[in-house]
Amino acid sequence: MRPPPLSGRRCRGGSVGLGLAAIAYVGIDYLRHLSPSWHERLQPALWAALAIAAVIRVPFYKHWSLELRAAIPFVLSMLFMLCALLFEMISVRSVTAVLGLDWHNDTPPLPDVGQWLVLALNEKLPQVVVDILRARIIGLHHFLMLFIMLGFSVLFNSVEAPGLGLAARYMFTMGIGRLLRAIAFVSTILPSPRPWCASARFQVPSHPHRWAQKYYIPYATDPNAISQVIRHDIAYAATGDYNLDFQPNWGSMNFLADFLRPTAPEGSSQWYNLLKRASGGCNDLLYSGHMLVAVLTAMAWTEAYGGFTSALIWILVMHSAQREIRERHHYSVDCLVAIYMGIFLWKMTGLFWPIKDTSRERRLNKLEKIQNRLVQAAKDSDMDEVRELLKDVELSSQVSSQKPKSRAMWFFSGATIFFALVVVLLAFTLTSDG
Repeated sequence: MRPPPLSGRRCRGGSVGLGLAAIAYVGIDYLRHLSPSWHERLQPALWAALAIAAVIRVPFYKHWSLELRAAIPFVLSMLFMLCALLFEMISVRSVTAVLGLDWHNDTPPLPDVGQWLVLALNEKLPQVVVDILRARIIGLHHFLMLFIMLGFSVLFNSVEAPGLGLAARYMFTMGIGRLLRAIAFVSTILPSPRPWCASARFQVPSHPHRWAQKYYIPYATDPNAISQVIRHDIAYAATGDYNLDFQPNWGSMNFLADFLRPTAPEGSSQWYNLLKRASGGCNDLLYSGHMLVAVLTAMAWTEAYGGFTSALIWILVMHSAQREIRERHHYSVDCLVAIYMGIFLWKMTGLFWPIKDTSRERRLNKLEKIQNRLVQAAKDSDMDEVRELLKDVELSSQVSSQKPKSRAMWFFSGATIFFALVVVLLAFTLTSDG
């Protein structure tokens, strides 16, 4: 009599294969810096081999029913993440536009002890170690591709099905993280660690927005002004006499003009074309979006797969963090906050939407309850009864595994409705102010 399959069991070949594929992908892609000619040869060969292996395994995949049940949460997760990214892109542009280019050009970066430490280590460590720390081994697209490889590995039984369920949780957690991140960097605008960034990336007016003038000027230039504001708790600055900002013809989306403050050349295109050029922004720093993606990939890999490659991915996360600080893309605090926010958010969603099959314990409990009947049926050589009992065990695990998904659906609905209400409220507020 064969025992029911346990959720933590993986086939040995698939487990080893995924780790080797991940190492090969990162190593071959780094060849673009060492030997571009070999990179051009090996990278297409690697992708072709992985694609052929996946296509060969598709006819033998046994969990299509689980994938179909996870399709709806997957689609909802994608829509939620896209909405969060849209809100983030609007926020990226607004934090640069609200204070104007004069502020970005004139305000020095914040002191960063983490970067000082990294620079000091350059003088203490051997040159080969410094070169490794400086090397661009892994970037944002690598972490995204590593997660895609993790999701497709369900075809090889390296991780538990459904792969779409794993992807849905990843994107939903990403959406929450990007939404919280946008709220964080919009609430307090930090000076960019690269003062030239705003002028090089954005075409916005030099002077602050008329709303920001009232509450920001002269508090940034008068040392005694902040004391007076604290004592009287009222703004007293007079708005400067500047030319009116350009107003584009965006129809129903004109309320975004005050947010984005486009110039005349930019405003001739649609608002979404403006957002596509926003890129990573200059002040969308606390916390780091790149590190959030890296940490979520590492958390998903650790929980769904484990093994030595999980430790390797965490090493790459740390390498990526120090390089973000070293190259002044982010402050140290941006990377540190992103690391524990990514861990926290992944654990939080795991409370109601676990990656692993949480029905293992229920299956064992069910098996323990019918143990006597199962033994008796085996003694009587009643194989039909044995099959029926094992089928009941498997069905009970499948039914229980749907409970986290139903809770996730309720959470989806609440989060989506809340997000929509926030956007509508912002639109109404900006329209009434204009």
